[in-house]
Amino acid sequence: MNIHVLSLFPPMFEGVFQHSIMRKAQDKNAVSLNVVDIREFADNKRQVDDYPFGGGAGMVLKPEPIFNAVGSLTPNSKRRVILLCPQGERFTQQKAEELAAEEDLVFICGHYEGYDERIREHLVTDEISIGDFVLTGGELAAMTVIDSVVRLLPGVLGNADSPIRDSFSTGLLEHPQYTRPADFRGWKVPEVLTSGNHGKVDQWREEQTLKRTLERRPDLLEKIELSDKQQKIIEKLKK
Repeated sequence: MNIHVLSLFPPMFEGVFQHSIMRKAQDKNAVSLNVVDIREFADNKRQVDDYPFGGGAGMVLKPEPIFNAVGSLTPNSKRRVILLCPQGERFTQQKAEELAAEEDLVFICGHYEGYDERIREHLVTDEISIGDFVLTGGELAAMTVIDSVVRLLPGVLGNADSPIRDSFSTGLLEHPQYTRPADFRGWKVPEVLTSGNHGKVDQWREEQTLKRTLERRPDLLEKIELSDKQQKIIEKLKK
């Protein structure tokens, strides 16, 4: 996968892209990460913003630098061009899985008061928001989305089952996890997990997944189709 990031502050990505899973993904040639400085494509002395027509507070990102920056990339008719903005579609694990199936992604990180609307209308294929709050710029949002997508690429994680079992991948929250020591300060790991009975372990994990989801995110249960077995577990938990 090729990922391009258009930003006014490219150095922000240096630490994120050079460590942990992001670094491993590049070493395995699972992804190519390219950060583009938007200012280098400004028509007038690196000026990337201007006052909004009609007046108002703040500055607006000009269309020329954005269009020029995307135009400098190797042409690809199937490329997804993603705008990070509060007005966009709420980002979910399902969206991450959708984007992970693509070959070429471009992320546009904005600043100031917003973008010239012609960027949305004639360049962008997707608008994404990571939540109902406002950040100073799109860089942190882009890092979040990119990390979520890259870890799903084949061969990136050591265990192929890891992303499948993640919270939200199944539509539910993940069950509790434990590791050694089995007894820490008197707090013991549930006996079922050390029993060696894989059938009972799987059953416990399913029950805990449903219990945690019911307690913390009951809204998720309304969005998925539960099996008869899961429905019975939910009914038992409610009692």
